[in-house]
Amino acid sequence: MKNSYGILGGGSWGTALIKILSEKSDSINWYVRNPENVEHIKNFHRNPNYLRSVALNTKKIKVSSSIEEVVINSSVIILAIPSPFLDLELDKIKTLINKKIIFSALKGVVPESHLIVSEHLNKIYNIPLTKIGIISGPCHAEEVALEKLSYLTVGCKNTKIGESMRNSLKNSYIKAKLSKDSMGVEYAAMLKNIYALVTGISHGLGYGDNFQSVLISSSVREMKDFIRTIYKVKRDINDSEYLGDLLVTSYSIFSRNRTLGNMIGKGYSLKSAISDMSMISEGYYATKNAYEIGLENKIEFNIINTAYNILYKKMSPRKCMKLLADKLN
Repeated sequence: MKNSYGILGGGSWGTALIKILSEKSDSINWYVRNPENVEHIKNFHRNPNYLRSVALNTKKIKVSSSIEEVVINSSVIILAIPSPFLDLELDKIKTLINKKIIFSALKGVVPESHLIVSEHLNKIYNIPLTKIGIISGPCHAEEVALEKLSYLTVGCKNTKIGESMRNSLKNSYIKAKLSKDSMGVEYAAMLKNIYALVTGISHGLGYGDNFQSVLISSSVREMKDFIRTIYKVKRDINDSEYLGDLLVTSYSIFSRNRTLGNMIGKGYSLKSAISDMSMISEGYYATKNAYEIGLENKIEFNIINTAYNILYKKMSPRKCMKLLADKLN
């Protein structure tokens, strides 16, 4: 029996996943919250707000503004809703998702619980971890739209479910790998947003490539220590799902988190920087979660603490980065 996919979210990643999956699957349901956008997609075969260059094969895609309808008609659900709005949408379908296979394509934490998505699904909605998977990078939706060679990582404890998703994602411009370290992959996807944000702050303040290279190499070591503290299994932090995802998020012009950090470094207030961006920066919410995990485990993570001091304690970015620079090597 072939899977029927339900993609929840009409943003960049939702659109990119629709593009990828429609190459192999004829059964795709897509939840787009705004009814006007649904009609636009049906009539013009393009998302009016995100990745507008992508021509969508609407013969294979059933678009709906009803999240209940999409979930009922799908066996595999892929979450692509920004994490700050995820729980509000999940609450509408809490009686429908228990028997579904769920993959998260999110890169952050759920603000209501301060948990990564897989933990939130497991603890709040009682979904077994064996029915939860992760779709991670290193990959930007904008390059998927351009069909530039890209790499995805499917993290899943259930090998059969993970392999099925991996095969569905592979095509001429997407290479996909399977990892059983789903928790580590998801925490890495959360952390890289924080490190990209701090890298953006340093760039906005005028620090150059030499400093940023040291900052990012230090971020790799901190990521390794953080994930090992949370979930100790054998992993190579230099693999693409950890290091590669960190690098592309820290350096790319498409990175929302680097962009937000750059604006803060240039003197924007956090409120004005966030309001000027048309997309959600997951790093802001992830910073609080990561900082609190450090406190709980009585471990000091210098780069995470720097992000927290700037974003939540409203401390001077320039002074915080100077203090951090003295601790890096």
